[in-house]
Amino acid sequence: MKQQHLQLQLSGMSCAGCAKSIERALTSVSGTTDVQVNFATEVAAVKGSNLDAQRLIKAVKDAGYDAQVVDHSANDGADPRQRAQHKQFVKFIVAALLSLPLLYTMFGHFSWTAGVPVPDLLMSPWFQLALATPVQFVIGWQFYRGSYHALRGGSANMDVLVALGTSAAYFYSIYLAWFAADYHPHDGLYFETSAVLITLIVLGKWFEARAKGRSSNAIRQLLELQPAKASVEQGPDTTKEVAVADLQIDDIVQVRPGQTIPVDGEVISGESAIDESMLTGESMPVSKSSGSKVIGGTLNTSGFIRIKVQQTGADTALAKIVAVVEQAQNSKAPIQRLADKVAGVFVPVVLVIALLTFIAWISYLAPGDWRQAFEATVAVLVIACPCALGLATPTSIMAGSGRAAQAGVLFKQSDVLEITHSVDTIVFDKTGTLTEGKPKLTDFELLGDKWDKAILASYLIAVEKQSEHPLAQAIVSGVESDNGSNKPVSVREFNAEHGKGVVAQLETDTPTEVLIGNLRLMRDHGISISDTAEQRFTELQQQGKTVMAVAVNQQLSAYVAVADTLRKSSKQALQRLRERHLNLVMLTGDNQRTAQTIADELGLDQVIAEVLPEDKAKHIEQLQAAGKRVAMVGDGVNDAPALAVADVGIAMGSGTDVAIEAADIALLRADLDSLVHAIEMSELTLRNIRQNLFWAFAYNTVGIPIAASGLLAPWLAGGAMALSSVSVVVNALRLQRVKLSKS
Repeated sequence: MKQQHLQLQLSGMSCAGCAKSIERALTSVSGTTDVQVNFATEVAAVKGSNLDAQRLIKAVKDAGYDAQVVDHSANDGADPRQRAQHKQFVKFIVAALLSLPLLYTMFGHFSWTAGVPVPDLLMSPWFQLALATPVQFVIGWQFYRGSYHALRGGSANMDVLVALGTSAAYFYSIYLAWFAADYHPHDGLYFETSAVLITLIVLGKWFEARAKGRSSNAIRQLLELQPAKASVEQGPDTTKEVAVADLQIDDIVQVRPGQTIPVDGEVISGESAIDESMLTGESMPVSKSSGSKVIGGTLNTSGFIRIKVQQTGADTALAKIVAVVEQAQNSKAPIQRLADKVAGVFVPVVLVIALLTFIAWISYLAPGDWRQAFEATVAVLVIACPCALGLATPTSIMAGSGRAAQAGVLFKQSDVLEITHSVDTIVFDKTGTLTEGKPKLTDFELLGDKWDKAILASYLIAVEKQSEHPLAQAIVSGVESDNGSNKPVSVREFNAEHGKGVVAQLETDTPTEVLIGNLRLMRDHGISISDTAEQRFTELQQQGKTVMAVAVNQQLSAYVAVADTLRKSSKQALQRLRERHLNLVMLTGDNQRTAQTIADELGLDQVIAEVLPEDKAKHIEQLQAAGKRVAMVGDGVNDAPALAVADVGIAMGSGTDVAIEAADIALLRADLDSLVHAIEMSELTLRNIRQNLFWAFAYNTVGIPIAASGLLAPWLAGGAMALSSVSVVVNALRLQRVKLSKS
């Protein structure tokens, strides 16, 4: 049965413990085989069969949260994350207005602020109760609701800590106001503590929501590449503006200069230059005419074109890129397992520490001093919030994979993003990976000074245009490019001699016979070849080129050589990989001499040549058996098994769909600079994750003892807790500004 994939946009989560609760709820729904909830993106990625979106949403709601199906095609601007962000901001403003008078009353609590005037009204316990109650139960209701659902589900989360700490302060203050009214209860009230704590935590949640929104900018920017509307032909001279989501296969869309192409399709009329830099990284626009393929999200820079729609919705190239980025961002890296395990037991441990703190203060450190014991306990409950721990890994994954996508590198899973930098051997397919994959004319040498190059060029073009062979087309293209337009020559007879070349009779002023092929063809037709000419032929062959001799009227006249040229960035990119002390291997079906020539030019460490397509995966396994961690880079159908077997499979974006599907990483730009960028982003992202985890662990390791020792006021603990989450996200966002190296 076909595996289904469904994504839910979540709301109402407060920490990594909430994510675990939602995972349990979704896993219990029949049909699900794998559930991953990302606290940073607030997205649940569900895999399974016969998935029912409404049942999954109900399971989330029963767990105390909210959800809706992610639908990028419904681009109505109603982003639930933006709504949640706005809601938290409004809550903060209301809470701040109510808490500021209570915060001001703190001046009346200290001897060093005795000179600051505090109105009697503000010191009234009943006035403070009136201000604190809406903050506690209206603004803070989200914490009570979250606590209820977490405890009902058999777990404890950040909401439990906040609800316990603030409730203790609030209800203890009511007790003092009611039973100790004659003893200046304002001296021991904690209404300001509970209200300011909730205000600061809501402020932290707003900061956190804003930062998380920024870290998901990569997907938003990709989605914004596609226009919302398209001009569809309705009949002769009639068009209609329709939503891109409503386009159908075979619709005819008109695109004017300066407009963005709405979907993938084929040009049926018109000519233009298309800026495809969003996909390929090439700054120069690409000429398109009738029959050319165009991609949604690219920019029409010059001419008017009509396009027949061929792919819509999730089948477009842009939608597939977005899906891959989301897949990476919503998956969990192995390093996150440690954070998940800690978060799962963290809150119960903190509750035990808080209880022990209270007992220690009330019994030993300050016997009978309820105020001191109470403040230390509340401070422990508040500062121990595991938000920073829950955000440490997913925010880095989001930012790192998003920045990689902007650089043309698509990581399909976060575990690949984590391990790519650790490979020690990179295996390259030759054709289409190290080379362009298209033969080009490299040499056109005259033999002797009696020949006119322009005339020979016209002969070559006339003869080779009769052949559909790729080498013949490369010769025609190269000669025309180097020699411009020549007087056309007619071909009277054309014969191909299998394995040797072609023989043609041309219509010229005098009868002309032209032979193009190998030296065997020349000898078979009685053409004399000098030792010097034969030596030059061999020299060109030793350079890894396919060489053909040209004879006119029984005289050897010229050599033409064709080769699959190296990619422009190959040498520089491979040099940067060597500087990382990586073992570089070429795996190809070409003959040993040709492969070794290219390997020597590029400085590769090892060549494995004359390999059958079905044997490529075996050679990868042999390298792995020798203890190597192997990345395979390829682009063809025959590379797919090797890409799947390798520790990290990397497909060139110019390659086949099968290769890209089998790979772990797709390089959208057809150059090896992107391979270097993939390794760099893997290294930088893992370093960023480790920094976040260190500070998250260090924050709680240091903060809890300080709070337990009574050196941290509860409201300061609340501020520190909020700032810890924001600092982790801000550190992750540095990845979005990384400047990657260039050749």
